[in-house]
Amino acid sequence: MSSEKTSMALAQVEAQNFKYTTSSALMEALQESGVSYIFANLGSDHPAIIESWAQAQLENKEFPQVIICPHEMVALSAAHGFAQVSGKPQAVFVHVECGTQNMGGAIHNAARGRVPVFILAGASPFTQEGELLGSRNEHIHWLQDVFDQRGIVREYVKYDNEIRSGKNVKQLVQRALQIAESDPKGPVYLMAPREVLEAEMEPPVVDYRGWKPLSSCAIAPDDVVKLAKNLFKAEHPLIVTSYLGRNTDAVSELVKLSEKLAIPVLESVPNYVNFPADHPMHVGYQWNAPVQNELLSQADFILVIDSDIPWIPLVNKPAEGCAISYIDVDPLKEKTPLWYIPSESFFKADSFVALQQLNSYIDSVNDINQVKISERYLKIANIHSKQRKEWKENENLQNPDIITPQYLTACIREAIDENTIVMTESITNYDVVSKHLPRNTPATLFGSGASSLGWHGGAAIGAKLAAPDKMIVNLTGDGTYIFSNPTPVHWISRKYNVPFLTVIYNNHGWGAPRMSTLGVHPNGIASQTDQFWVNFDPVADLSKVAEAAGGAYAQIIEKPEELMESLVKAIEIVKSGRSAVLDVRLQNVSHQQL
Repeated sequence: MSSEKTSMALAQVEAQNFKYTTSSALMEALQESGVSYIFANLGSDHPAIIESWAQAQLENKEFPQVIICPHEMVALSAAHGFAQVSGKPQAVFVHVECGTQNMGGAIHNAARGRVPVFILAGASPFTQEGELLGSRNEHIHWLQDVFDQRGIVREYVKYDNEIRSGKNVKQLVQRALQIAESDPKGPVYLMAPREVLEAEMEPPVVDYRGWKPLSSCAIAPDDVVKLAKNLFKAEHPLIVTSYLGRNTDAVSELVKLSEKLAIPVLESVPNYVNFPADHPMHVGYQWNAPVQNELLSQADFILVIDSDIPWIPLVNKPAEGCAISYIDVDPLKEKTPLWYIPSESFFKADSFVALQQLNSYIDSVNDINQVKISERYLKIANIHSKQRKEWKENENLQNPDIITPQYLTACIREAIDENTIVMTESITNYDVVSKHLPRNTPATLFGSGASSLGWHGGAAIGAKLAAPDKMIVNLTGDGTYIFSNPTPVHWISRKYNVPFLTVIYNNHGWGAPRMSTLGVHPNGIASQTDQFWVNFDPVADLSKVAEAAGGAYAQIIEKPEELMESLVKAIEIVKSGRSAVLDVRLQNVSHQQL
């Protein structure tokens, strides 16, 4: 809007008097809480909010930047990605119960991934004859009226409530954010009918110093001593982790502990950079491969730190008699109905604090067997070196005309730098990405932490907003790319100037259901007849979706010799401010090995 038009509009509005409503207080609460963005999918329940934004704009009043999101899955995934990169929760606004349900997969991801997000949904008006401003005036207000809208998400949120008055709306927002940011972190959900959001009120004053997240938990001093002594005594200790790296400070503490006692570190289903991949004590990754990990079976003491699934006991587990200790902000996994790993001890503690405690105590001990530690260090370093050599050999092409996931990932590794942020949702290629795109710097790799597909598209938007100077690279399968809603993703990318590179590992179908079937019925009828109902034939031109929706650079790559040059070109295009999608054609899903 031009300055002249703005002045005219302001004069007209001032003549009518500005209003201060529940929506005004809500926006102030978010702004005062440090929320930078509202990822919004608006509907008939948001007129008061839209009015408050327009009024704030005319008044030159600061409020969080609104990012229009034409799909709720993308909106919540963007807030998810932003919180992962920045550590700060953002707001998501959705439309009544319909919009709430459209977030479904994304709210699962935020809950299981322990990511703090503030969600606000409208609700159908509770009056219908004009009793209050905001009363029902559209036919959908009857269709969208349900008995328990909050029940849709109650299984997945840490806190849900309804805003019934503007007089305490700031307190409700602060309480919600306090809960979201306290361990174990997670999404929170408030809802508000139109009449409440429209209600005029006096501006409230709230002291924000009274709403801090809970302080981090520590281990009792006596337990620190016991835990350290178990590590001293063990001949074959092992550390297993999955998401310790969500606190980047914890990574350096884990390195210290590992080096002090020559303890190997195994990453199981990693969602973050938990330990430098090039460190001699790093002994690899485990996902769904139906094989026994040798180090896991040889361990006589295992310290599990920040992991929901340290191993899959059907095929891969510690030996009988191995002692296990567990450190996590949620060591009982209280929201997972079936979960148990019998352990010698469980500690509800922040991994960074717990590792600081352990390292401090170990530093005070003078009679540690350094000879044993040195010998173990050399042994583990040799295992590390042998692993990497084997992985490197797997990058070689057996057929010069077929791009393998290993070769593709190795090319990506060579094309990006250490500071690039990688968002991985490669599903059946998770293990490949872990091995062939090793990351050494904390906060340079993120996964959703859960299993609802399509996170990466919105997450890349959030990551770029949180780290505008960083290159963002998405790694995704073709099925997951479709789930990500690429049309709104790339429209948002262009509108808000948040470019990123997406590389599609396109195996022309759903690899995961096929592999799951073979895992249960390796010699079954489906295997014998090669009928899995997972092929995406004819193959869609997926990259063109991004080009049409957001002007992204789009390219199909079918030959290995095209790959490196295309990656370098795409990265330069992203640096210039335009998103890029490389649709890399791999071997058909029906030829994948279990």
